[in-house]
Amino acid sequence: MAEYAGVSQKTVSNVINQYEHVSDKTRRAVQEAIDALGYRVNLAGRHLRQGRTGMIALVVPELDVAYFSELAAHVVAAAEQRSHTVLIHQTGGRRDRETSALHGFDADFVDGVIISPLALLPDDLRAADRGLPVVLLGERDTTEARDHVGIDNVAAAREATAHLLAGGHRRIAVVGGRLDPASGTDRLRTQGYRQALEAAGLPFDPDLVVPVDAFHWLDGARAAAALADRGAVPDALLCLNDHLALGAIRALHERGFKTPDDVAVCGFDDIEAGRFSIPSLTTVAPDKAALARAALELLLMRVSSGSAVPLPPVEERCVAHRLVVRESTAGC
Repeated sequence: MAEYAGVSQKTVSNVINQYEHVSDKTRRAVQEAIDALGYRVNLAGRHLRQGRTGMIALVVPELDVAYFSELAAHVVAAAEQRSHTVLIHQTGGRRDRETSALHGFDADFVDGVIISPLALLPDDLRAADRGLPVVLLGERDTTEARDHVGIDNVAAAREATAHLLAGGHRRIAVVGGRLDPASGTDRLRTQGYRQALEAAGLPFDPDLVVPVDAFHWLDGARAAAALADRGAVPDALLCLNDHLALGAIRALHERGFKTPDDVAVCGFDDIEAGRFSIPSLTTVAPDKAALARAALELLLMRVSSGSAVPLPPVEERCVAHRLVVRESTAGC
């Protein structure tokens, strides 16, 4: 191939390995040779020569929750651009399956793990395989020496609640919220909700915090139905994911309440279903592509450096989010 392109074998290697210091003219010549000769890079051989597998694991609670399936698609796309394969592992939110992932599934077939945990305890992270690079998504104990990528959940919930308040709503229930001090996305979003109420000079009513067993369609429907059936329907719902929001809208509709005329509804995550629902769903949209890129970049940095346990300070990356206003809060 080098002879065909009129360059050295070293130059061919530099182009294939995407080194920066190669001229565009040389890069085009090598690419034309690759195309003409039908050359294919042996990625497995390359990774093995580097002492790696070229495979990373993405560990999520549930793939049938659209946020995680959409996020997984972004991780796979980002990994393909870096010549890596993604093994997707579903835990069901089970602690034993999450801890197994932290130990590389008791096998040496992944170079690192990106994990969005639900059940892990701080002790699990301390006892994890320290030789395996791990990047955490979502929320975590801030004392643990692991890289982390997420959005500012407090600010996002505060902005969403302020949007509902600006529309004249005063009795806003937070579906999926939590009052206990345990860490987690639901607690942080509840905190942002309370901050918005305080900024507006409104009292906090703990009866408007509606916990759920899980963050599925049915749980949102049950929460809204319970509010309606006890005659306590608020004038707006802040639902802590889009599945809860869409389930709530359905339950309200079945009981004769119109969204947004009677009850405005806002969700979180900007899943595709919310763009096509009737009414379309106002939601907080995290930049899922940026989440995927940042998590992969951090992980591969640790893999390439051979440093699974980062030296302090731990990398903490906050990815952008935005409030997408649609029909379910029209007029807000």
